[in-house]
Amino acid sequence: MVEDLAAGTRNLYADAEERLLGIIARQLAAGVDAPGWAERKLAAVQALRRSAQGVVDELGKAVTLEVFDVVAEAYNTGHRAAVAEIGALSDGARALVDDVTPNAQAVDRLAQETVDVVTSTHRSILRAVVDGFRAIVAEVTATPLLGTGTRRQATQDAMRRFADQGIRAFVDKAGRRWQLTSYAEMAVRTSVGRAATEAHMRTLSDAGIELVVVSDAPRECPLCRPWEGRVLAITGPTGERTVEVEHAIEDGLMVPVRVAGSLDEARLAGFQHPNCRHSVSAYTPGLTTAEKATSDAAGYEAGQRQRAIERNIRKYRKHEAAATTPQAQRAARLKVRQWQGAMRDHLAAHPDLRRLRHREQPGASNLPKKRTEATPEQVDAARVWSGDSQTVREMSDDQLAAAVRSNLLDAPARARIEAETDRRDLDDLLARIRPGGTLAEDLTQFGDQELAKAFPHLDDTDSLRVMAEMDRRDLATRLPGVSPELVGLSDHTLAARARGADPDTLALLAAEANRRDLLARLFPAGQLRADLSDASDDELAWCMQYATNEELLRIAAEMDRRDVVDMPQPADTGDAADNLLADTNALADALAPAENPDGWGALADEAVWAAAVGDDHAGTAPDTEEHDDEPRITRRQAREMYDEYVYLQYLKAEEDCRGYLLNKKAAAEKRDPESLFRGPARIAHANASDELKEWWAQHGRMTQAEFIEKATGQTQRWATGARFNEAKEQQKR
Repeated sequence: MVEDLAAGTRNLYADAEERLLGIIARQLAAGVDAPGWAERKLAAVQALRRSAQGVVDELGKAVTLEVFDVVAEAYNTGHRAAVAEIGALSDGARALVDDVTPNAQAVDRLAQETVDVVTSTHRSILRAVVDGFRAIVAEVTATPLLGTGTRRQATQDAMRRFADQGIRAFVDKAGRRWQLTSYAEMAVRTSVGRAATEAHMRTLSDAGIELVVVSDAPRECPLCRPWEGRVLAITGPTGERTVEVEHAIEDGLMVPVRVAGSLDEARLAGFQHPNCRHSVSAYTPGLTTAEKATSDAAGYEAGQRQRAIERNIRKYRKHEAAATTPQAQRAARLKVRQWQGAMRDHLAAHPDLRRLRHREQPGASNLPKKRTEATPEQVDAARVWSGDSQTVREMSDDQLAAAVRSNLLDAPARARIEAETDRRDLDDLLARIRPGGTLAEDLTQFGDQELAKAFPHLDDTDSLRVMAEMDRRDLATRLPGVSPELVGLSDHTLAARARGADPDTLALLAAEANRRDLLARLFPAGQLRADLSDASDDELAWCMQYATNEELLRIAAEMDRRDVVDMPQPADTGDAADNLLADTNALADALAPAENPDGWGALADEAVWAAAVGDDHAGTAPDTEEHDDEPRITRRQAREMYDEYVYLQYLKAEEDCRGYLLNKKAAAEKRDPESLFRGPARIAHANASDELKEWWAQHGRMTQAEFIEKATGQTQRWATGARFNEAKEQQKR
């Protein structure tokens, strides 16, 4: 009575499936022969998704209204059937039952359960549409690559198979994948059946009827066969038993009734399963006659035999369509005719069966043409060629390599593979450079190209460390004993070059590896390590090549700590020049093993030194033997010492005169006060303040010629004139 109520829902889903297939077909057909078809189709996935979403949204609204209507109608149908069955009751009792409205709460519950079951899978419809669309694009794209057909033919064949298969978006608990219309029809048919049955049973219970009898249906299945013609209790305990009930029309007369079990017990055993043909009706004690059920096992087997014949007809029609030789085609056609003859004989033997010719057709009565099987390399190439960036990302390294080996890729496809491999290489590189998200302490193991590639992905702190490492490498390329071409290579590349290298090259590689080990040990994280006590003197000297100014001071402090020397106290002779000379000699004695600064020059060629500094007396011996044991100062050294003497005098005078070294005119001209301590006395006194002139009268003022004469002990012709000019200027005060 209610089976046809599910047809409306089935039609809704059939129309939705037809609209979705139409959307896919129109999207595929647009520009099918134009270049770049695959790229444009994949770019249109979002538009396809939006169109399909609109169909699914409208389907959800329509299905909700339809299901609530048909469930309510089924409930009313079951209620009316129960009222009709209890016609043997008194007129008052029948009117009371007939006036009871169907339970709205139960109707809403059943309807909502059905809506939830059906519409909960709507989201998978979108996924099925998009996945089917992408699969068709990939398959059609591979066809021209394999040379097995045109793109238009491939599109038509793929869409035909997709339409034959349908949108299989529903998966049940057993893992079976259902077609869109089949699942919706099954779910709604089951729901309306439950609604009608529940209304039927509730109405009978309200009328005081507790027993029902199962109908005798033709071609019953093994699950329902044990319950045919049996009496069941709507409520009560399980198990077969005999109950005493009052006769329906004779008061006080008790009638024994054999009950096979409860209705729920029968349902748990499989009774009233989806597509079940059985129904139950009210059992009126004393009036209802339970006819003995006739088992129709032969009818059931006949129906199953018909299904098997249909499968064999489809099977051999597929063989006929896929045959590659005339002999195989004739053999398959002969098999089809034999099974069609078996179908005619079977239907003649069982007139109650009907022949459904559409069940004998394979798919949509057409099969795609046989295609050449593609190799794995060709399949991978087709995926890359027709896919998007997400497709390439989902492929493994081996699959990408196989696609490249196929030689079927165009430039854009190869570019996508290169971009993906670059992305994977970058991820691997960043994982090695930043293990755990922290920059590696030793950066010497990475090559210049690796650091440059990772640099844009580092934060400011890590970027500064990489920049410092690159500066050290630039410095290393200019140092003696370092091979510039090896400095920027990674450890992996160095190890690769070491395999099979000649002895000379191997020595260079070993030296570079040793340099990196020293850097990693003495400059962890790019900074001179805090504790230098266990570093050797040679290692400290080596560190000075890469150290910053602050680090050089630390290295010098560590060397001073190791080589403690009691420095002499500053001389106090009363003469500034004598003090400077005495301090120089004392420092030379403290810096043994060289006896004096004169000895340091002996390490070089005296003639070359003299030619370089223009010192005529650099390589000459002292005039008298009594000077052999005394320090010998050359004119060049005396000139350098004079600069220090002038600077010390300038500092002392500035302190004593409280900064007043220039007169007003010189201060206005912004002269350099230090220049007054060297050069002609006439110019110096013309620009000096009275305080400075007084200071010179007390402490003296020496020109360079005077200082050289005093330091070398050799007469300078300009020294006498300088002393005369100084005395002359002092007399003018």
